[in-house]
Amino acid sequence: MHHTSGCVWIDHREARIFGLSVDDADEIVVHDAHAPQHIHRRADHVHLGKEAPNTEFFADIADKLGGFRRILIVGPGVARTEFAGYLTDTHPALAKKVWGIEAMDHPTDAQLIAAARKYFRAATRMHAS
Repeated sequence: MHHTSGCVWIDHREARIFGLSVDDADEIVVHDAHAPQHIHRRADHVHLGKEAPNTEFFADIADKLGGFRRILIVGPGVARTEFAGYLTDTHPALAKKVWGIEAMDHPTDAQLIAAARKYFRAATRMHAS
């Protein structure tokens, strides 16, 4: 990707990576080949069935983010924060490029691109002040 801004929408099954510019966007989709099936928990069995994050999946995503100068990580659940923690622990230079981590359910590609552009415009104004 030739874009300097990147947005990663991530859950425990896939990551959608968008390279962004003012009028263009590219997408790469990374699937977790070892994604766990949905685990139903009973109320009286706390933390049973909790699956550890797949570092192979996270490494594959991180490999595709190297060209970005600023990164936004979004998604539902805890995958976005687990991925950000993975970057901090294993790719500190890349982690420094993360401008934000935001909750976001399951947007369409157009909604995600618009939200990321809006985020980066606002963040750029804040960094300039």
